[in-house]
Amino acid sequence: MLEPTNHCNLQCPMCPSGNGTLTRERGFMPWERYQKIIDNIYKKVGLLILWNQGEPFLHPNFYDMLDYANHKKLFTMISTNASLPLDLKRLHLAKPGKLIISLDGISEATYNSYRINGDHKQVLENLRAMSQIPSLRAALVWQFIVMRQNEHEVAQAMDIARELKIRLELKTVQIYHPDEIPFLPSNPSYSRYKIKGGEFRIKTDLLNRCRRLWTQPVINQDGEFSICCYDKDLAIPIGNIDTHSFEDLWFGERMNRMRQQILTDRKQLPICQNCGEGIVQRIKT
Repeated sequence: MLEPTNHCNLQCPMCPSGNGTLTRERGFMPWERYQKIIDNIYKKVGLLILWNQGEPFLHPNFYDMLDYANHKKLFTMISTNASLPLDLKRLHLAKPGKLIISLDGISEATYNSYRINGDHKQVLENLRAMSQIPSLRAALVWQFIVMRQNEHEVAQAMDIARELKIRLELKTVQIYHPDEIPFLPSNPSYSRYKIKGGEFRIKTDLLNRCRRLWTQPVINQDGEFSICCYDKDLAIPIGNIDTHSFEDLWFGERMNRMRQQILTDRKQLPICQNCGEGIVQRIKT
């Protein structure tokens, strides 16, 4: 996972990037750093996830990033709020393997209740246009995060997805504080949490295992290596890709120490307390 940028054009109330609680310095990954990383890893990996915190299409060189990854024959995954005009011709030529569009409301009022500063009309326009391009339609996934204010529109979303012949994924929402409990849907099957005494916790037990630390390295826009995408503020620094090799960071002492803790005492890691790994995040449709 490479983070092109941690800037975002939206102000979603429960997103650290959008609500301003992200403490990492904001920026864009320089092209030279991106190219160096890709040149180093493309023979070792098959999948490149191009997001983390932030909207990737804000990066001034994002289409070039996609082109370069495609040139290196990497399967790319993108997740976007699609609230910007997109160059669909360049996107088609870049051949993304999976293209996730976040649209959490059928009506403009419902959408705007969470996607602050979003452009509902633009997102729908992008979604419909992509569905008409066979190469993009095959990669397209409409992600609908189910919350209290939009759960009544789930059936409509299913109908539109069938009409456009695209895949719809219903995703459970992640919250961070008890005062965000009102965002949770009233239908408990749409939630990853159980509520008791005004507090929330993940429905399943936190087991001493996690595939991410063995399968998904994360490099932030500033070159900092993270143990996983749930360490949003880099609470556990591993090192910087500008001063260390990928191999030294991924197979180094710090990462191996974290892997050992995951296998023996994961509950002691604060970033794991609200982690979706190992639980059902997507709802069957």
